Amino acid sequence: MGTRSFAKLFLWLLLCLFGLLGSQLIQATVTYDRKAIVINGQRRILFSGSIHYPRSTPDMWEDLIQKAKDGGVDVIETYVFWNVHEPSPGNFNFEGRNDLVRFIRTIHKAGLYAHLRIGPYVCAEWNFGGFPVWLKYVPGISFRTDNEPFKKAMQGFTEKIVGLMKSENLFESQGGPIILSQIENEYGVQSKLFGAAGYNYMSWAADMAVKLGTGVPWVMCKEEDAPDPVINTCNGFYCDQFAPNKPYKPTMWTEAWSGWFSEFGGPLHQRPVQDLAFAVARFIQKGGSFVNYYMYHGGTNFGRSAGGPFITTSYDYDAPLDEYGLIRQPKYGHLKELHRSIKMCERALVSVDPMVTQLGAFQQAHVYSTEHVGVQTSQMEMLPTNIEMLSWESYDEDVSSLYDGSTFTASGLLEQINVTRDASDYLWYITNVDIGSSEAFLRGGELPTLIVRSSGHAVHVFINGQLSGSAFGTRENRKFTYTGKVNLRAGKNKIALLSVAVGLPNVGGHYETWNTGILGPVALHGLDQGKWDLSWQTWTYQVGLKGEAMNLLSPTSVSSVDWMQSSLVVQKQQPLTWHKAYFNSPDGDEPLALDMEGMGKGQIWINGQSIGRYWTAYANGQCNGCSYAGSFRPPKCQLGCGKPTQRWYHVPRSWLKPTQNLLVVFEELGGDPSRISLVKRSVATVCAEVAEFHPTLKNWHIESYGRAEEFHSPKVHLRCNQGQTISSIKFASFGTPLGTCGTYQQGTCHAPTSYDIIERKCKGKQRCAVTISNSNFGQDPCPNVLKRLSVEAVCAPTGLRV
Repeated sequence: MGTRSFAKLFLWLLLCLFGLLGSQLIQATVTYDRKAIVINGQRRILFSGSIHYPRSTPDMWEDLIQKAKDGGVDVIETYVFWNVHEPSPGNFNFEGRNDLVRFIRTIHKAGLYAHLRIGPYVCAEWNFGGFPVWLKYVPGISFRTDNEPFKKAMQGFTEKIVGLMKSENLFESQGGPIILSQIENEYGVQSKLFGAAGYNYMSWAADMAVKLGTGVPWVMCKEEDAPDPVINTCNGFYCDQFAPNKPYKPTMWTEAWSGWFSEFGGPLHQRPVQDLAFAVARFIQKGGSFVNYYMYHGGTNFGRSAGGPFITTSYDYDAPLDEYGLIRQPKYGHLKELHRSIKMCERALVSVDPMVTQLGAFQQAHVYSTEHVGVQTSQMEMLPTNIEMLSWESYDEDVSSLYDGSTFTASGLLEQINVTRDASDYLWYITNVDIGSSEAFLRGGELPTLIVRSSGHAVHVFINGQLSGSAFGTRENRKFTYTGKVNLRAGKNKIALLSVAVGLPNVGGHYETWNTGILGPVALHGLDQGKWDLSWQTWTYQVGLKGEAMNLLSPTSVSSVDWMQSSLVVQKQQPLTWHKAYFNSPDGDEPLALDMEGMGKGQIWINGQSIGRYWTAYANGQCNGCSYAGSFRPPKCQLGCGKPTQRWYHVPRSWLKPTQNLLVVFEELGGDPSRISLVKRSVATVCAEVAEFHPTLKNWHIESYGRAEEFHSPKVHLRCNQGQTISSIKFASFGTPLGTCGTYQQGTCHAPTSYDIIERKCKGKQRCAVTISNSNFGQDPCPNVLKRLSVEAVCAPTGLRV
């Protein structure tokens, strides 16, 4: 055969090969059986992590997804948020943080799968549960039940998303990464409450979804009646007792709660990784084959996206990747080791059923010890950037000038969202009262009392332009009553009530019917006539703030008013005040945040983009330490009692310019903006503790396959963040050290060379590994005693020595 003929044949073979590969890509299949999700004929144990695209910025997505992959995650899960994509009927937004296609493509680029939870109800501590507020006003609508207007709208949005994914070839059946989709969300309880209407709606939703022909399985979480072929799945802290509703469906855990959300005025919640890892291992042991961590990265509720109400702007969730995208140790590393261990047994776990050996009538053997998981612990801190906020200036909302063209009047009290349509958190309720000159309180008697009954969520009371008092509800009790003495004068008095929403509800039966705002009664007590009910007086309403109407948050509009030096305003602790300043971007790539400790409650914008709501309400709770023994529930491991629930607010670096960044703050209560500072989040110290016979995967392979090889000594690994190096060693002891990270002490056994060895191998490096062996530390410091190496190292920016 000639060279030319051979070249043609070789080219033909290549074309055939690529053709086969291409056809396999297009014809990729995702099915399931009783053991697992089956991808291209292979049963898989899949670990998944929730990362919600609107809760981070596009510049963060690639790093977040790669860190998840490095942590042993196979699948990225996200909800689809209807209210960000269709803010008004028929007008869609898939740009910026809402660029769903870009997010799914980023997952694909990383070589991971995607689970698209379309819902479109998401709950997720997200404003209105992900539903657009305009949906509430569709004539005849009733949410999440057998209601034609709702089903029509829901189907329309679901078809929009599925059609978008298909047009971009993003389902696995098209060669894309999406292997699973979810319809509805945690509907089981609602279905039972709604009876036949609930069951009919659920069955309709499942049928509607399947008929869309995505080529991948659909799931329904917490819905035990999910009809075939939809898979019902489990959500919760533990799912080892869960079984699907048919024996031919796989056992799937769509929300393994890695922590818990926070609410303003409440403590932070921490779920020990030992408990989470145990729950996952037990689920796999019981036949589970899909685990999704909710959340793997929680992120930030930018703007007014937080629901609840009263959910914090931070949605950190104690996840393996923290709000800022940094690795949280030991949670990240512990789960990574768990994933590696389980994956080594994947083929056996999905191929056969286990043989269960009873050790006794009520005995099972499950051995977990902290010494068996040799991962790093990191301690984070907020460090000053030394960036100065330049020339603070302020603008007063001026309560006395509320009447203008944007107001209207009505008899009686109106529900807030019906008026604002959630265009603003704020709604003014304004009325006048005439006080006779003969009133006893004007001649030294007791001041009258104003009582305001609110359906949520907060109220600031102004009498004749002066703040008289404020009151707030809570997430558990949205409704509250303001009671306070009021300083009225003879003649006409203006009562102005600023009702404030703090996120719309995201969960509960027909929560679209729940009320917000001041619905009364509103009454004055203690007048000569006794009680004066103001509820049915003529009230004037104004939606939003004057500063919002003037768009003071925008860099192009900020100069439209006369600002004054903030120092003059701060002396009076003036409420309802706008503050602005400029600052330059700090060097480096560490995540940034604003320290708002000196402020009260309000909202923040940077260069016109909303950071979110802030509120330095102090946390009430029971912060009595944390043990992973026993079952976990959110009240068990609380942190931060007696401190602001959220002090720091994430500032994405991608929102900043090199210089002249505009910071605008609206303060409701009064605060000192000069105390606001820009800080950076960084690893302060790293710790590691590993026993000398810590099991390693390499030794497991040796023992499993019977190879006669030398035992591989374990290693301690230390790693600072990018841009940091290990600047000093705070503690090092090979022997029997005591305590935990931050409180280590030498025990009765200690190798004197410990500190020198660790310093020589690690100081000045971004990461290091030290072998744990007697020979490495000179000699055995205590023969016949199981030893371990404990280390605490300080991380500092490269070039800086501590």
